[in-house]
Parts: sequence; C-alpha cells; structure tokens
Amino acid sequence: MDTVTQAPSGTQWTIEAGGRRAVVVEVGGGLREYGAVVFGYDADQLCPNSAGKILAPWPNRLRDGRYTFGGATHQVALSEPARNNAIHGLVNWVRWRRVEGTGDSVTIEHDLVPQSGYPWPVTLRTTWSVGPGGLSATHTATNTGTVPCPFGLGAHPYVRVPGVAVDDLRLRIPAASRLLVDGRSLPIGAAKVASTEYDFTAPRALGTTQLDHGFGDLERDADGGSAVTLEAPDGRGVRVWADAAFHWWQVFTGDGLAPARARKSVAVEPMTCPPDAFRSGRDLLTIEPGQTWRGSWGIQEF
Repeated sequence: MDTVTQAPSGTQWTIEAGGRRAVVVEVGGGLREYGAVVFGYDADQLCPNSAGKILAPWPNRLRDGRYTFGGATHQVALSEPARNNAIHGLVNWVRWRRVEGTGDSVTIEHDLVPQSGYPWPVTLRTTWSVGPGGLSATHTATNTGTVPCPFGLGAHPYVRVPGVAVDDLRLRIPAASRLLVDGRSLPIGAAKVASTEYDFTAPRALGTTQLDHGFGDLERDADGGSAVTLEAPDGRGVRVWADAAFHWWQVFTGDGLAPARARKSVAVEPMTCPPDAFRSGRDLLTIEPGQTWRGSWGIQEF
C-alpha cells in the first residue's frame, strides 16, 4: 500500500505477509519500520542516525572525501564535516521511485546521475519483501555509462530484541578480525579478535562492551553467506544475514547517540567493502559498462 504524505521521509510503502509488516520510505529508499525488532522512527521524524538507510555507492566513511580511480582524482562533499569525512554514500536523502509492488513486496529505484566527485551513471534498485521467513532486501546496481565505475553498498538497520537491554544480549559475529581506527573512525590497520574483548565468534553477552567496529575475515555459511545474531537470555533473538556479495559487518552499539536512541539497539550493517575502500581498494567493486551487481540480506526473528 502506498501512502503519500508530507512526512520528511516522503511516500510510505507498506508491505505485509505472514503476520509481518514493514514500511519502506521514498527518501533514502530505506526501511523505516519492521515489526518490533527494528528500532526505526516515526513517520513525522527526520531519519535519525542513518536508521534503515541504503548506503551507496560506498558504505561508511571516505577519508577527506577524496580518492583516485581510473587515473583521475575525485572529490565528493564532506557529509561528516566534523571529521572531514564523506559518509554513507550519495543516496541517503534522495527520492526513490516505486517501479513494482505487490502486497508483500515493493521494488524501488533511483538513478544516480553523474556528478562532481562521482561522474558515473548508476541505476540502483532494491526489492523489499516480507514473508514467513522474515524480511529481505535484494539490491542491484547497473552501470549505465560507458566506462567502469567504483562501487560499494551497505545497509544500516538498528535491531533489538523487544524488552531486553542491549547489555543483556548475547552477540555473535562470525569474523576473525576487526578494523583498527583513528580518531576520525577511519581504518589504520586490522587485528585478530581471538582472545580479545572483540571476539564474538561464539555467542556471548555484550555487557558494557562498546562497539563501532568493522569486522572482516568472515566465517561463511554453506551458501557463502554470513549472519550476525543477537539473542536474549530467554532464547528469543534476531538474525541479520547477508549473502556472499557482502564481505564485512559494521556493528555499532549506539553509544554516544541522543538519549532517546543511545544503546537502545544495535546497528548491524552488512557491507560489501570496508570503510575507506574507495582509497584502499579493499573489496571495492568495479562495475563494467552495462553490467549489474546484485546482493541480498535480511532479518529473521527466532
């Protein structure tokens, strides 16, 4: 169902099936609401802290907003000026259009036009769907230009187990390493997590651990994907999964946010590449002219 409103997030697309309901929004093309396990925001609110956003054509941060690709140097706007970074790509605040929809799914699209700092045309498409298996998002990116383009994508859901404090949740992150960052939250190296406070390869309580880290060297499932889980003491939980197109997880416990949102949920962010990949080249995608990249992730309750 489409609901056209004057909300800051624009038109609201509601999808329902199998006792599950989600709300996708026009502005940013992201997820505003999904049951009780996503900590979203109200229709009359400006989206806080990138909640539910799609992060493209790069996730996380880009140092100085400056990078080199194809022999040319590019400069994008500094969307995190306090740290002199560009953050979370270029589509956070653009309008997406609905191109297909049924009761349980909606497909939205945005044409990323060539612009200063990112001079490549890319058509982005996301299909959001709900059903007995939970919520899923399938993303595609098509290079509609004549030369290769750099690309990365992430998603930014904040998840929780209703009625359970973050400190009491048991967290599992199937990753052997984490990124080390500087004062600007940019990677300066990596370290193994084994035998450290950041080792969540076996589920354990978060306690007072504060996280805003990128995790890599993933342990893959049989299908090549991976998943991060949060579990309450009573066994209820939420699983955020991603397919083989995603190589990194950013996990953020929300410390330092405004009081209404601080440590009320955990941002579990699948990413195709780590922060600053436009500069480092690590796991950076190159999409050739006419080619399409595809990746999927989702949320399941248990």
